[in-house]
Amino acid sequence: MLIDTHTHLYSHKFDGDREAMLARARLAGVGLALLPAIDSQTHEAMIQLEADHPDFCMAMIGLHPVSVGENYKSELEIVHTYLKARNWVALGEIGLDFYWDKSHVAEQEEAFKVQCQWAIDFDLPIVIHARDSIDRLLELLTELTPENRPPGVFHCWTGNAQQAQQALELGFYLGIGGIVTFKNGGLDKVVPDLPKEKVLLETDSPYLAPVPYRGKRNETAYVKNVAEKVADLWNLSLDEVGRITTENARQLFRLEP
Repeated sequence: MLIDTHTHLYSHKFDGDREAMLARARLAGVGLALLPAIDSQTHEAMIQLEADHPDFCMAMIGLHPVSVGENYKSELEIVHTYLKARNWVALGEIGLDFYWDKSHVAEQEEAFKVQCQWAIDFDLPIVIHARDSIDRLLELLTELTPENRPPGVFHCWTGNAQQAQQALELGFYLGIGGIVTFKNGGLDKVVPDLPKEKVLLETDSPYLAPVPYRGKRNETAYVKNVAEKVADLWNLSLDEVGRITTENARQLFRLEP
């Protein structure tokens, strides 16, 4: 069984064929999909999808850094209300994004720190968005004392070997997605040396489709393509990569077998 640890299956981009897309994922050997939150505009759609497919979808809650703006405090209050209302598989996705907009960096950092503390308070792992911001996130996480640093994963890992080592030393997992299949993605130089017990698989659907679907809409079935590339880089069978990464996801997110 494969687990897609990061996929936005509630995106409007799946509105035309969501059930068929989910069926394709199951046929590809995917047994579970973890849904990262974005903001209050999409929380209800995510929760409804989880309710419609409780055997396949598990939701996170959190405030995405791209959604951090002038009203970020009210968005955080909504997240906190949801945290108190029920159980979640993780707090995410949270982090920093220095690619799309750097006008609210201070607010992004504050939102990240607040949500890290909530992860400690509610005993949840965190799922980190780190676009063009890996070094700053590593600094912020290093500033936290070990007892105040939640476990988690850097989703959609794009960093180099040195950055990966820093993240691993802080206890984090690394989420490997479609970029590992890109000719000039750089991950072919990083993934072979990663400790296998710290790697998770993901798609980040509907974004970042792997080869041979690059440039098209991504979907959870394509996590198999990611697994096949990792298997090639590790010189292991697809089944073994599935077994290892599924066990890793179960460990981090405390999933029942």
